[in-house]
Amino acid sequence: MQKKLSAFEIGETGRVIKVEGEGRVRRRLFDMGVTPGAMVFLRKRAPLGDPLEITIRGYELTLRKDEADLVVVETETK
Repeated sequence: MQKKLSAFEIGETGRVIKVEGEGRVRRRLFDMGVTPGAMVFLRKRAPLGDPLEITIRGYELTLRKDEADLVVVETETK
């Protein structure tokens, strides 16, 4: 099932399908390793839902909710 990274629940895992958006924000996400094919795991979410802490490519990364909303992920089914 595909959904936005911003809609993930804590502990959920998936594979990045595509990164939407354009310009600086998209380039910044690519530079941080958020690219199609990368596995992502949602570790934490701040009390008000912004920012999110994910694990991707072996390191922890913090994303704002509006950045995470640009990342489409295929979730792993159990």
